[in-house]
Amino acid sequence: MLEKLPEVIGHALHGVRAGLDKIVFNTLGMRQGMASIALTSVAFVDHGPLPPRYTADGEGLSPPLQWAQLPAETTSLVLVVEDADSPTPNPLVHAIVVELRPSDGKLDEAAIPSRDNEGTAGLQVGRNSGLQAAWLPPDPPPGHGAHRYAFQLFALGSAPSFSSTPGRDEIFEALREHALASGLLIGTCERPDGSIKIEKTAPAGPLATG
Repeated sequence: MLEKLPEVIGHALHGVRAGLDKIVFNTLGMRQGMASIALTSVAFVDHGPLPPRYTADGEGLSPPLQWAQLPAETTSLVLVVEDADSPTPNPLVHAIVVELRPSDGKLDEAAIPSRDNEGTAGLQVGRNSGLQAAWLPPDPPPGHGAHRYAFQLFALGSAPSFSSTPGRDEIFEALREHALASGLLIGTCERPDGSIKIEKTAPAGPLATG
């Protein structure tokens, strides 16, 4: 979605970012006293780079996620993935998944439908910022710097009735009423500055003698 912006635009917008304070995790107004979910991935570490296979520069698959430490009364889970550094007033939504089963303990790689992958049957996927019920692969503008992709998991105590493809606003209201706990995992992605040329070192030849 953003990779087609010219590099000069990326540089010009370098300081324009939605901000972590605007992701769902931080705007619910429920952080104090809310239990914490342990959200991890075998593919990347917290605040570490996302492997290219999960971005627009690779296969564009959704990454694997694992969760633990859910409240005993959890009935379902909601996943929201947002780009906190998109040059937009609010973070771009890259994925929404509702009605995840707590007992599964994980979401496999490529579980969310994407451009070349059908995803996991039976998964209820909401709308991303491209108005598609799919995983929107990270694609930061060239020259804009590193983007932080916030994988946010929420435990619900009672199951609200979601529409077939809920958007961010619908999810936000449901979480305000039913969220018991939340977890946050950050993955980063940066498209290198095309004006920076990487010099390749020529292979060393035989050592000269004499």
